[in-house]
Amino acid sequence: MITPAFDITQDSDFLIITIKVPYARVSEVDLYIDGDDFKFYAKPYFLRLTLPGRIVEDGRQKATYNADDGIFTVQVPKETPGQQFEGLNLLTSLLAPKGARTCKPLIEEIGSANEAHEDDEEEFDWQIEQTPYEEPSSDAINAHCGYGFGNLRLGVFGRLQEELNDVIDLRDPDVTPASERTQKRLAAETAKFDPDHYLADLFEDDAIQHLLKYKPWWVEVQKGASGASPDSLKFTEKEKEQLRKFTNKSYLLEKKGEQAVYLSLIDLLLAYCYELRVTEGERNVESAWNIRKLSATLSWFENYKSVMDVLVSFGRRTLCYPLYRNFCLVTKAVQDTCALLRLGKAGILKCLLDIHAIFQENDPAYILNDLYITDYCIWIQKVKSKKVSGLLDCLQATAVSKADLGLELEELEEAATLVQEEEKLLEASDDAPRQPAAQVTSEASSSSDSSETEYTSSDEEDESSGEERELQDSSETLQGETAAALIQVVDNTAADAESHPGVTSVPLQAPMSTEEKVQEAITSPETPNSHRHAPAVSPDKSQDQTAADCPPCTEPKRQTREFLEVDPGMMNRLHIVGVPEEEEGDDKLLSVG
Repeated sequence: MITPAFDITQDSDFLIITIKVPYARVSEVDLYIDGDDFKFYAKPYFLRLTLPGRIVEDGRQKATYNADDGIFTVQVPKETPGQQFEGLNLLTSLLAPKGARTCKPLIEEIGSANEAHEDDEEEFDWQIEQTPYEEPSSDAINAHCGYGFGNLRLGVFGRLQEELNDVIDLRDPDVTPASERTQKRLAAETAKFDPDHYLADLFEDDAIQHLLKYKPWWVEVQKGASGASPDSLKFTEKEKEQLRKFTNKSYLLEKKGEQAVYLSLIDLLLAYCYELRVTEGERNVESAWNIRKLSATLSWFENYKSVMDVLVSFGRRTLCYPLYRNFCLVTKAVQDTCALLRLGKAGILKCLLDIHAIFQENDPAYILNDLYITDYCIWIQKVKSKKVSGLLDCLQATAVSKADLGLELEELEEAATLVQEEEKLLEASDDAPRQPAAQVTSEASSSSDSSETEYTSSDEEDESSGEERELQDSSETLQGETAAALIQVVDNTAADAESHPGVTSVPLQAPMSTEEKVQEAITSPETPNSHRHAPAVSPDKSQDQTAADCPPCTEPKRQTREFLEVDPGMMNRLHIVGVPEEEEGDDKLLSVG
């Protein structure tokens, strides 16, 4: 028999069941309606549904057939008008037989009371060897090191070791207990963390800011219909085909194992939400790698103990492995997961079906479907909606920070910020205008004696002859002015000497040529700065320095001179004049004052 494709909708009074049966014999159609059972038969198709509510056959039911499309549409009245049937889009659970929902063991050991009584009467050996009691660890209890959905799988890697080594990061899972898996995972994440990659995504986040603006499809569904119910979601034909291919079964889970299944579900959804955001809803060749790498459930067979453990694991792996490593993406993935859980089981199922399709197209990631995803797709259809709401409340109440990840992110960001500030200060100082190394002006000539001015000779030998003639003319003009000024000073002081007999005069000498001044300035033991900054002729100066300051007289030989105090205001201070030197071929700077 063939199970046909079908779909179920509802209104306040009826269920509308659409069944696609091409090439069926319409004359042999049978319908069966009784309580929560609905059966349809049209050779070679057979459909049996176990509904979440009761239906009745009271004469209001009707069926129509579209021969062109081969579709039967059956309208069945509800026993209680206005009742809303939940989970009508969870097709796998609707196909389950009525008695298949029990988790009662199929094999039980049954013994008679007489046999038990005979066993009790056997003599007990009191001399048996005794050992001290030791509390067994959880790993010792689960010595088989199970994995997969609910840790119900064992020994898979013995047969598929080569294929699975390319899918998961854990080596030898059949002999690695849960606590050791966690330690190895944390060590691998710490070694993989790249501070440079993290800081690059932190400070150059244009692409990440664009990704943060993306809105997944379930956010749009919630905005489009306020208070959207799970039944408002529509599955595509491909998704319905996936649901019909699943084998319906029930899972016998302990309380601790059931909690681990719920926590791993959050881990899967977080990884899927991240992948959907960074690809902006467009699946690519890296989608399978992103999901299984970000989920420690899939890559390390991790067994979580709390929601906080899930968030810390996801945050660490997000900052270590994918292309975009930014803490804002971690926060955004948590928000997307919370919005997804608000849609209930139907929204979760659509995401799981998408993961299943991604893995099915990727080799060898399809093995993870057999270990986890297929079982999750079947299991989620049967869980209570109250459990999903409780999971949402727990996730919303848990917040993860950068300090919780154990990667020293805050210290790293603080150090990077300080480095950036220093670089900005250096760039600002480099851009500031610089003053010349030596700058001589008329104001600089009146500075204090402690200031120093650097004099440099020009290394350029290709100056034009016109510039040299201009400098020579300037030098001759300045020499004439200097001689006239000194003659005027001597004449004035001579008149004062007659009225002040205590002051002697200094005989004038003929002006020195420019070459003689340059040669004397070079051979002088004093630096040019001392001449330039001298405010007046001092009696403490040596004879050689005095001769350099005052031009020689017209007499060919220098005579013994006496010093004369001259008013500083009467001195004519001069600028620097470059004088070419014929012997060395370089320009020298001479200060005359």
